Amino acid sequence: MHTAVYKRVVLKLSGEAMQERGSRENISPQIVREIAERIKEVRDLGVQIGVVIGGGNIWRGLSASHRGMDRTTADYMGMLATVINGLALQSACAQVGVETRVQTAIEMKNVAEPFIRGRAIRHLELGRVVIFVAGTGNPYFSTDTTAALRASEIGAEVILKATKVDGVYDSDPKKNADAQRYDQISFTDALSKRLQVMDSTAFSLCMDNKIPIVVFGMQPSTNFRDIVTGQKIGTLVCD
Repeated sequence: MHTAVYKRVVLKLSGEAMQERGSRENISPQIVREIAERIKEVRDLGVQIGVVIGGGNIWRGLSASHRGMDRTTADYMGMLATVINGLALQSACAQVGVETRVQTAIEMKNVAEPFIRGRAIRHLELGRVVIFVAGTGNPYFSTDTTAALRASEIGAEVILKATKVDGVYDSDPKKNADAQRYDQISFTDALSKRLQVMDSTAFSLCMDNKIPIVVFGMQPSTNFRDIVTGQKIGTLVCD
């Protein structure tokens, strides 16, 4: 029997996590359902889960701005992409019997609730998964920053950042076969080594509010459950 070591967590997912590798499809219903099943497995352990999801599978505001689009407009489009992903995850969660609420930083009454801290915490206490979308509601901020901000606001004990690789490395493991993975690293060392854990704003929020980050790979599918039950998987970034 698995026992959780965390009571409340924020799961940070990239938009690309919703795509099937090698497919041109922006959202794979099968992949999203698999994510929902992993969330259910952890929720059933009594863990309160907030989810922050990116929109890079649909739109990347920063890259669009580099190609000449106004950055503010591009970023708002990226925020709307996270709403699409959040609704897809909500639908998949409903299919596996997990009650959710989507809370948005940009008001859209017919689609999602506005983000209200007290209401989000109450949903979590009632066993609902809260999916935070539309970023912070402001351009120039990433969904990493959203994860750090929401984790701070709701009193999450840890941010679990799911990535394509199995942790934080001293160099890009895709380019350097000799890249070394860290089991644990301090905020200070990660900053001094310029490791790409999160963007600097998100990282500073986590460091200032003493919220550890676990960077881990999406595969195998048991990783999310194993981390919340205390197994050492991926890279722990903490004080």
